Amino acid sequence: MRNKYKNMIEHFSYFGIELSDDQLSQFNTYYELLVKWNEVMNLTAITDFEDVCNLHFVDSISAFKFFDFSKEDYSLIDIGTGAGFPGIPLKIVFPQLHVTLFDSLNKRLKFLNTVIDDLNLNSIGSIITVHGRAEDFASTKPESMREQFDIAVSRAVANMSTLSEYCLPYVKVGGKFIAYKSEKASTELNNAKGAIHLLGGKISSSNEFVLPDTNVNRTICIIDKKESTSKKYPRKAGVPSRQPLQ
Repeated sequence: MRNKYKNMIEHFSYFGIELSDDQLSQFNTYYELLVKWNEVMNLTAITDFEDVCNLHFVDSISAFKFFDFSKEDYSLIDIGTGAGFPGIPLKIVFPQLHVTLFDSLNKRLKFLNTVIDDLNLNSIGSIITVHGRAEDFASTKPESMREQFDIAVSRAVANMSTLSEYCLPYVKVGGKFIAYKSEKASTELNNAKGAIHLLGGKISSSNEFVLPDTNVNRTICIIDKKESTSKKYPRKAGVPSRQPLQ
């Protein structure tokens, strides 16, 4: 197993993470399930073993270089999790986390629930899936998840202003929103300053790097939640993407 994952082990080490044999086994099962389910549903365009290791697994845990997920048993929500990135790799590496995988497509959650069961991810901490739109579950209704999480993460493909409106309403005051972005993030982040302020956030850092053994430029943007988000946000479903806050 270690020989098969030699490159990924080295890349995890670059970000300060040493994987146990059990964790390698979990990643191996995750990869096998991803490829199997991808034959019948659209989970990812990336299926080559080394590419999945680098562009999904390593990328998902890269935020650890800039934020220490191991310090506490944080509650974490992954908005627009898709095939489980970055939420599931973070849960494998930091099992004490209490993770909520949030996605708008129910069929993806069937896959994720299979992964959770097969990897026994609820043995420490907790992990659940929630089906819905980000705009709906951060409402002010009693059953909502508004401002319930220490951390929100997202690798979703949306501009930073829109993504902040999706994610910051879920974060407690004093918590953090961590966005996984491309090399265009500096411009996006600058354009989103007003929106982030409106939503109660403040830019903490923007961290640029290249994924090991690739030419893929990535940026981890960390937003501190300084004030409670106004009840005006998020706006109704579809509006944040059509009319991003300025």
